[in-house]
Amino acid sequence: MNLYEKIVNREEKISLIGLGYVGMPIAVSFAKHIDVLGYDYNEEKVALYKQGIDPTHEVGDDAIKATTVDFTSDPRRLQEAKFHIVAVPTPITADKVPDLRPVRSATKTLGQNLTKDSYVVFESTVYPGVTEEICIPILEEESGLKAGVDFKVGYSPERINPGDHEHRLENIVKVVSGMDEESLDIIAKVYEIVVEAGVHKAESIKVAEAAKVIENAQRDINIAFMNELSMIFNKMDIDTNDVLRAAGTKWNFLNFTPGLVGGHCIGVDPYYLTYKAEQEGYHSQIILSGRRINDDMGKYIVENVIKKLIDADRHVKNAKVAIIGFTFKENTPDTRNTRVIDIVHELEEYGITPVITDSVADKNEAKQEYGLDFVDFDTIKEMDAVIVAVSHNEYKNLTVEDFDTLYSNDGPKVLIDVKSIYNREDFENSNYIYWKL
Repeated sequence: MNLYEKIVNREEKISLIGLGYVGMPIAVSFAKHIDVLGYDYNEEKVALYKQGIDPTHEVGDDAIKATTVDFTSDPRRLQEAKFHIVAVPTPITADKVPDLRPVRSATKTLGQNLTKDSYVVFESTVYPGVTEEICIPILEEESGLKAGVDFKVGYSPERINPGDHEHRLENIVKVVSGMDEESLDIIAKVYEIVVEAGVHKAESIKVAEAAKVIENAQRDINIAFMNELSMIFNKMDIDTNDVLRAAGTKWNFLNFTPGLVGGHCIGVDPYYLTYKAEQEGYHSQIILSGRRINDDMGKYIVENVIKKLIDADRHVKNAKVAIIGFTFKENTPDTRNTRVIDIVHELEEYGITPVITDSVADKNEAKQEYGLDFVDFDTIKEMDAVIVAVSHNEYKNLTVEDFDTLYSNDGPKVLIDVKSIYNREDFENSNYIYWKL
């Protein structure tokens, strides 16, 4: 009987290492069919899961209450599992180079508790070569075991999209890879327990690693193109969304829109690929050009805020500006790597300290990561300008009358609609200076 059969028969269990926005939904999905140990070093997070609370909002409190995942912060309990899935973040440093400390740390912890005949599958986004050149040596050193003999390793890139309740683990084709044919077969069968859309068997671990980084690099480049178009059309006094709607009537036009590019994937993964490319002696041209455009969008938005304040005859220094929405994308509490912080910092360069509200965001996380305190929406008054930065569902329903309560009563009101949520004419007909990407 192989490991897959033992897992299905509940003679062996799997572990999820890293219970964040990616790892936790994977654990919950697997637990509907097999025995799952969910490990995270963060004791506070584990305590919330044990209480039936989902701080990520990815599956909801009810699903956490109902799941049979055995949540733990004790790394020694990893010895109870034979199939391990590592799903920890892979961020970048301030210098835009890969920060492999989380994956190194998780690999070291797992290695110290790895038992013979185990399987280890990495889901964290990395550049090609990390699994075999960095992670396997750590596992071998910490465990005293030999890869390919005493344990097997594979890679299966995560494709969970935080805040997206339509595209889930179950209905997205899963790319899987293994260090040999046997491991590829077992890993594919284990994932097929939950992935209804099926799996794609990559030819090698490096192919699977490369596939992941180019998925998000492609999106990054396309969004950068849209952002550049928005700058061009702004100078021409043409509405970018009107142009995109017209162009979108062609069957093969790609549906992308301009905006801030943050989060843990699109704004990060391209740097993993270009870092590895430079190690190989190739300096990226298209990928890094797109990154530069997207990284500068906060500055571009604030430049237009300042222009509109001047148009409204407002003093720029110490102007009262509110930012509505702070998370890296709509309808998720995650503030890590949000590019709205770029807007905050750019405003501060002009002597403006904005007030910020976000009813969805993890306020404790924002305080810890950025030192920011949010205010309640209802307390925002007497503003000179309002920037709607994130299109949470509840913000989409705000009316002109709702916005009227946020401003001082004298003169035109400046509204910056980053995500193009609202109808321009509605606001311009109500004495607003309205601007959007």
